[in-house]
Amino acid sequence: MNAIPCLTIEDVANLDGVLGDFLQKAEAELTVVIDRGGNVISQFGDMTVMDVTIIAALAAGSFAATKELARRIGEIEFNALYHQGNGNHIFMNSVDDDTIMITVFGKRTTVGLVRFYSASAAQSVGALLKALSTGGHGFSFDASDITATPVFADQ
Repeated sequence: MNAIPCLTIEDVANLDGVLGDFLQKAEAELTVVIDRGGNVISQFGDMTVMDVTIIAALAAGSFAATKELARRIGEIEFNALYHQGNGNHIFMNSVDDDTIMITVFGKRTTVGLVRFYSASAAQSVGALLKALSTGGHGFSFDASDITATPVFADQ
């Protein structure tokens, strides 16, 4: 898993533009971009629909579990998951090897519409995140950098 990207105000605005356009076209309520570990990278829409942090963690777990299911039947991965409820539904799709996009939608749209527009939104999000990792700002967070050694320890 790659380092969690550090986003500037401009990066967030670019992501918000892509996600906002997607929500408008798909007529969905909320979309969240997460890494495969369940960390939220970006979110856009009605945050009152759900607790974003919990859903991100559960979605990452769901994707990991279904990846193993896919492997068991000879697939590499299922690139999209859909959970249908009575009123609200969740569609999750793979952006790239490190990123997942979660979309929450209700009765005013269909899974077909969400799936159709999520494909191009995921490509745009993936391109933005790839540009951060290749061009970047000189900043990134990598959990492997964390040690128990005190930073300002007396020698």
